[in-house]
Amino acid sequence: MAIKRRLPPKGLIYHSDLGSQYASDSHRLLLKEYGFIQSMSGKGNCYDNAVAESFFNALKTELIRKITCDTRAQVSQAVFEYIEIFYNKKQLHSNNNYMSPDGFEAKMLQKEMAI
Repeated sequence: MAIKRRLPPKGLIYHSDLGSQYASDSHRLLLKEYGFIQSMSGKGNCYDNAVAESFFNALKTELIRKITCDTRAQVSQAVFEYIEIFYNKKQLHSNNNYMSPDGFEAKMLQKEMAI
């Protein structure tokens, strides 16, 4: 969904944890197909990609461990709403000068347009 919506350029760095779904051949082939660079945290090391690790931790503690869903569709909808309605638009981050991801991105795009 992110690829279709955002059309990211080749060379994008894609970070994940060491989950088997991210290490699978099919996932690696998808990243290669789009020219993305895969980055995975080291085993037990959350500091090498702390921002991404912080997101995964927030997703698990603020959503996944608090919901009960009967279907994959319900989980998918809950994750979508968490990311698109709350996390990207409202969650403030110290790495983003205490701005939301969407707000920070808009500010960066504004700066690029001014150059």
